[in-house]
Amino acid sequence: MSKLVLVIEDDEIVRASIFDLLEMENFNVVGAGDGVSALSLAREVKPDVVLCDMYIPEINGCGVLEELRKTWSREEMPFILFTSDYDPEIRNRAFALGANDLILKPLDIDDILNSVYKATGITPQSPQ
Repeated sequence: MSKLVLVIEDDEIVRASIFDLLEMENFNVVGAGDGVSALSLAREVKPDVVLCDMYIPEINGCGVLEELRKTWSREEMPFILFTSDYDPEIRNRAFALGANDLILKPLDIDDILNSVYKATGITPQSPQ
């Protein structure tokens, strides 16, 4: 059974690129463009991992993370935050809220894949 990844990114081109990348690796992917939609979708589909931009409309990435952690642990729903903000305070806050990983933009294919594979507990050699 393929793992389900929720991608939360307001830039449709970036979101589509991440979709393509993950689908090529045999992940199932769903997406949202803002924090409110993302929370609703996460509660509905219960993804195996969440990949979320920090700066999205409605509720930012840390806000989404904080809400999800009220229901699911780091192990139950791994959360990977990505941001272009190099501020250590954001990194510290993300990990304090229960992020599993933080990726700095510009996004690198290997960083995304390594983080998602680690979060799902599978390897590229066994994509399901």
